[in-house]
Amino acid sequence: MKQILLIEDEPGLVLTLTDRFRKEGYNVDTAVTGEDGLRKALDRTLDLIVLDLMLPDKSGWEVCRDLRKRNVQIPVLMLTARGQVKDKVTGLKLGADDYLTKPFEMAELLARIEALLRRSSTLKTERTQGTSTFGEIHIDFRRAEVYRQGERLELSAQEFRLLCYFIRHAGATLSRNELLDEVWGYEAIPSTRTVDVHVSWLRQKLEPNPHRPRYILTVHGLGYKFMMPG
Repeated sequence: MKQILLIEDEPGLVLTLTDRFRKEGYNVDTAVTGEDGLRKALDRTLDLIVLDLMLPDKSGWEVCRDLRKRNVQIPVLMLTARGQVKDKVTGLKLGADDYLTKPFEMAELLARIEALLRRSSTLKTERTQGTSTFGEIHIDFRRAEVYRQGERLELSAQEFRLLCYFIRHAGATLSRNELLDEVWGYEAIPSTRTVDVHVSWLRQKLEPNPHRPRYILTVHGLGYKFMMPG
């Protein structure tokens, strides 16, 4: 059974989500403060964290940031009443894997949880496949670590998944919709720039010249193509 940690301080929502998650076959643990949630996330074996943004003593942003600084790559789905685009981008940039705004439909939340767990399982499989090197970049799939000229790069879990997908499909033109569906695991929203934002972050970290990329190329009107030097 998959283990979910729910970090949420609204009693009614904690009760509702805990009950539904258990009915769906998940083991559930809860925390009502950011500090307690962070402690449990560091001490226990988890498959997914559902994390509220506005928490007592430590915000969801801070919890997510602290987890990623400790190289904890458990998938994080943020739940929040905030719907501003800048809030979503901040959450994703700090390492969240998905973001759902309250109020939400339970069916959508469950679908996103299933997708994140599926992607996480795929990532674990990729970690057993050894290493890959291109240009100045070296990837250790087992440890989910990326290096540039021997110096470790700080990639979020979602950035690492996107890079893995690019590498597995090197040379193929990949649409934004495909990337959203296969990497994020949910249907693409036509106006979203989620993929573009993450590609930009990857280019900043991987490309010798992010403004003239040689690895992650834009295919105008279609999407992106990863070119493996060889």
